[in-house]
Amino acid sequence: MTERLYDTDAYRSTFSATVLECTATKRGYDVVLDQTAFFPEGGGQYGDGGWIGQARVVDTQIRNGVIYHSTQAPVPSGAMIECRIDWDERFRRMQNHSGEHVISGIVHRLFGYENVGFHLSHREMTMDYSGELTWDDVKNLEALANRAVWENREIVCRYPTEEELSRMEYRSKKELTEAVRIVAVDGIDVCACCAPHVNRTGEIGGVFIVDAIRWKGGTRLTVRCGCDAYEEYRGLREDERSLSALFSAPRGQIFPAAEKLQKEYTDLRRQYDRLRKENALIQLESLPFQEGNLCFVLSESDGDSQRAVALEGLKKCTGVFVCLAGNDAQGYRYVIASSRAGLALRANQINGALQGRGGGKDPMIQGSFSASKQAIFDYFKEFQI
Repeated sequence: MTERLYDTDAYRSTFSATVLECTATKRGYDVVLDQTAFFPEGGGQYGDGGWIGQARVVDTQIRNGVIYHSTQAPVPSGAMIECRIDWDERFRRMQNHSGEHVISGIVHRLFGYENVGFHLSHREMTMDYSGELTWDDVKNLEALANRAVWENREIVCRYPTEEELSRMEYRSKKELTEAVRIVAVDGIDVCACCAPHVNRTGEIGGVFIVDAIRWKGGTRLTVRCGCDAYEEYRGLREDERSLSALFSAPRGQIFPAAEKLQKEYTDLRRQYDRLRKENALIQLESLPFQEGNLCFVLSESDGDSQRAVALEGLKKCTGVFVCLAGNDAQGYRYVIASSRAGLALRANQINGALQGRGGGKDPMIQGSFSASKQAIFDYFKEFQI
């Protein structure tokens, strides 16, 4: 049985251990030690990485009570060897996981919701709650969590006796009957958890709720704490500087500047679409009337222009009018109009012949073709409803 050093000292990053076994696997080697500070994946948190001697540990897992360290090189069985975990990654996860307990404790106290899902990996932490939170709830939650950080409250991890446990109220995602490890954040939360944590909330360093979405009848939060929160902020700060330069607007005036630009763009786009539609209709007007079907290609168009041209085009022929926009390389958007009933019933046949998809209701169908312009023109020379 491997002694779990991470259980009693989350800050231990180096240690000596005896190699009990080293077994080759498809992806490298599984190493079992007599004691370890490497935390194995569990409770929603990924396993630690680091080094056993010179062998890189890429993952740590526990299977049937045995802790396996996945390495990229073999280590000698029976040897006493120096080991060290990837402390930067471990501490980031400790900050985040302790931050999750703070948030979950506050959510439980304020709303009575349970934490029903948790995921902590490299630069990613999400937590799922059993009820919905508004954005105002989320902002208040973030403020309360950061206040708990500033208050530098004590965090204690321990295995209570069965008698103590029987009298204790604590959160847990599943029923636990033995070897229950309790993580208590002073005045904030009491929860069963197997992972390493910081000693005081001040070490969490800060809580930043990146996003909140509805999730399976509840809410999923994406959160960054400590080092990860700082890096998130630093990225946002650089984005803000770039946007400030782009819009020639000082900090605090970026959104109004962007809103103004969006309005100008929308107005110009409407004018452009109107002129494009008028130009398409002028091109159509120059076409002579012909018997049968008529195909007409626009160099560029939007759906509204194509529909308008297709309906107007019925005046230029006795059959169906096919309005195309695009090219052979990227395909064609189509709008087909007919003054005769039955066009919609032929949509599948047309699409099958011209590598297309789409449909609609009489008197018009629309969609896209992958066939060439020549193939489309040839097909509609013979097409009849």
